[in-house]
Amino acid sequence: MAHHPILIVGGGAAGITVAAQLRRARPSLEVTILEPSGEHYYQPGWTLVGGGVFSLEETRRAERDLIPSGVHWIQAGVAGFDPDHNSVTTTAGDTLSYDVLIVAIGLKLCWDKIQGLTDALGQGGVCSNYSKDFAPYTWEAIQAFKGGNAVFTCAPMPIKCPGAPQKIAYLADDVFKKKRLNAKVIYATATPGIFGIPTYAAPLREVVARKGIDARYNHVLTAVRADRKEAVFSVTEGEATREEVIPYDLLHVTPPMAAPDVVATSPLANGAGFVEVDQYNLQHVRYPNVFSLGDVSGMPNSKTAAAVRGQAPVVVANLLAHLDGLPLEAAYDGYSCCPLITGYGKTIMAEFNYKAEPTPSFPLDPTKERWSMWFVKRKILPALYWNRMLAGAQHERRFIPGVKR
Repeated sequence: MAHHPILIVGGGAAGITVAAQLRRARPSLEVTILEPSGEHYYQPGWTLVGGGVFSLEETRRAERDLIPSGVHWIQAGVAGFDPDHNSVTTTAGDTLSYDVLIVAIGLKLCWDKIQGLTDALGQGGVCSNYSKDFAPYTWEAIQAFKGGNAVFTCAPMPIKCPGAPQKIAYLADDVFKKKRLNAKVIYATATPGIFGIPTYAAPLREVVARKGIDARYNHVLTAVRADRKEAVFSVTEGEATREEVIPYDLLHVTPPMAAPDVVATSPLANGAGFVEVDQYNLQHVRYPNVFSLGDVSGMPNSKTAAAVRGQAPVVVANLLAHLDGLPLEAAYDGYSCCPLITGYGKTIMAEFNYKAEPTPSFPLDPTKERWSMWFVKRKILPALYWNRMLAGAQHERRFIPGVKR
């Protein structure tokens, strides 16, 4: 059995960021990443792939080029967790032991939970920006659209980047209006409102009204009838539930998401299947030598890459404190950021915390649509991701000592 003092399961945004920060903070640490994929994607860029601004290739890098210097990479997946014996098994059949485990393997996309979707995707106007395999087709479908119903769905929470389902609706609406198409844009979301943070929901309702988008709430997509070009929804109205069928000429789907089975069926999981960590110190509530961050962690925060920027320094500080036998004083305040693209050249930079309070990084009214924030989304954030975040540069919200729990 191979032993790894610090074992990070997952080499996505969260895993690489925390590995790089650990190496910066304490270069003597032996850090290992367990990650099967040879490619790494900047997933926040996929909305702009679907909107025709980025190519998919612009969002891709080789994983080997991103693994921090001095970090050991095992190219395999995780097959099982045994925290009672401080070990994991890999998809290659190996058992790895550890002193400290960090779980950062993200979410799984549950395409098959929507009847008929798997067979319909990637053709006939059915698309999704939530997969590298289908995001380029979103742009093809938008360009090929000749008019009629363009339906954009949003799955029940939790999902990664909760603003993304509506961003592509706004971009598509811009294209349709520029072409003067006879289009009806329908945003059918499982959520009870346009956005979960009231401060930012207000301007988004104005955007929807200005664009003439038909926003329908409490709509859960249950089936796609590709042969008839129909989307089937379960609609909740008070205590009652009914079925609603919406014909489509273009259908952009946000799939339901869940913790990967290997986590959900493990002793690490909470009732919802996510890694059960304290929402402030990010340490597991039952296994003190286990930490988690990113989308698979069970904090009640918005699951975005920006949230990882706030979480990674907390994991690093508290992991080192754990190794040194010191109190865990670093705390994550729930920080997340969702650049809400409301059209080409327009973005609301929504930053907020656990308390749903705005936490703007810029000295500007964060509820306003701005070209400057579009520039940040399109140019600045990708560069920060590749060159700063994954390289281990500290986010300014390092931690909030003494936050109330």
